[in-house]
Amino acid sequence: MTAQTNPGALDAATLAGFQQAFESLPAHQLMQNVVTQHDVNDVALNHKTVAEATHSFSTVLDDWSVTNQARSGRCWMFAGLNLFRAETKNLLNVKEFEFSQSYVMFWDKMERANYVLEAVIETADRPVDDRVVAWLLHQPLGDGGQWDMFVSLVRKHGVVPKTVMPETESSGNSARMNASLNYQVRQAARDIRTLYAQEGGLTAMRQAKEETLRSVYQILCIHLGTPPASFNWQWKDKDDEFHRDGTMTPAQFAGKYISTPMEEYVCLVHDPRQANPPGRTYTVQYLGNVVDGTRIKYLNIDINLMKDIAMRMLQDGKPVWMGCDTGKQMHRDKGLWDAELFDYASVYNADFSMNKEERLEYHQTAMTHAMLFTGVDVVDGQPRRWRVENSWDDKVGDKGFFLMNDSWFAEYIFEIAAPKSYLPEHLQQALEMEPVVLPPWDPMGSLAY
Repeated sequence: MTAQTNPGALDAATLAGFQQAFESLPAHQLMQNVVTQHDVNDVALNHKTVAEATHSFSTVLDDWSVTNQARSGRCWMFAGLNLFRAETKNLLNVKEFEFSQSYVMFWDKMERANYVLEAVIETADRPVDDRVVAWLLHQPLGDGGQWDMFVSLVRKHGVVPKTVMPETESSGNSARMNASLNYQVRQAARDIRTLYAQEGGLTAMRQAKEETLRSVYQILCIHLGTPPASFNWQWKDKDDEFHRDGTMTPAQFAGKYISTPMEEYVCLVHDPRQANPPGRTYTVQYLGNVVDGTRIKYLNIDINLMKDIAMRMLQDGKPVWMGCDTGKQMHRDKGLWDAELFDYASVYNADFSMNKEERLEYHQTAMTHAMLFTGVDVVDGQPRRWRVENSWDDKVGDKGFFLMNDSWFAEYIFEIAAPKSYLPEHLQQALEMEPVVLPPWDPMGSLAY
């Protein structure tokens, strides 16, 4: 009896053809010999690009050491706090200064637990396998975030010096803490949805939420320490002069020592998808962390305008917070990004030709990391390379600072935060538009997850 053949199945003849085609080209055998013994990135690396990548820039702002987010996803808050500290250390007249990243992390987790559980209450009438419900429960208390989320935390909870609430084992290695936090939130989601099914009412659901938030607070205190309601602040500056401010709250410290006008900053993105035209504002459903915080809003602009704004800010002495797809075409040890850094097409004799829009649509790219531009090299009015303060310690790149060639900016940068005044007048007006709401899983929200 002859077996029925599925026309979509791989058959022996097709596989034999693949093998014959592979073996017919000596270059394939050569690449097999090399790549089976060496990292493919060592083989594909464009050495001409590496040789030309000198860490020399016409504008450099940084005169400080890099920070280290360690094994956590707190890049967005590190980049935000690093932006603030550029001016704060001058106000304090010190060589080095860091805000407490653990303090901001604590309140992000606390606020985000409340935010997610409010969303669970809002969607309690949907089936548990509804796509939005599944998205909310997939990774409810991850480490990621973005600019507006960071600003909402600072506005509500203030900041403290790192010496007041230092790093802990869990702040820099957050996986186990997050596992316990996620358990609590998912368990609360079960309880809230059960109450809804039993017609328990909103008051009962919010009571269940509050009981879980109490547990979340306890877990955070155990892992990160208890956030201070006030602290005594005194320091010695680089001229060996002693200063004492006495007892301050985190809000008072932020009010006195953050001079960056964060209220003037807006989120600018480059989303090349035709469905999302430039000159419009967008938001992502259920993207946020503070229920009473500022609504997340993006203004979509042309990539060349984004470059121009970032360049002008740097030339005006302002570091630039940005979000990108960091892992693509990157050499971590050398601290280098270039759009053509690795020639995979030649190694594999295969097509790697998707453009930025296609990579977004087909899940090949998304915002994965936030950092700070601290320098730019401008030739004839055009940027050719960018200096980046990363938060991966000083063992990589140029003591932790990376070099980004302009070709990479165009392909893998998606977001910057900038003062509204740097935009043309018509785009400043566009910021007032009601944003188009994108679904929770849209890649424009990926930095938060």
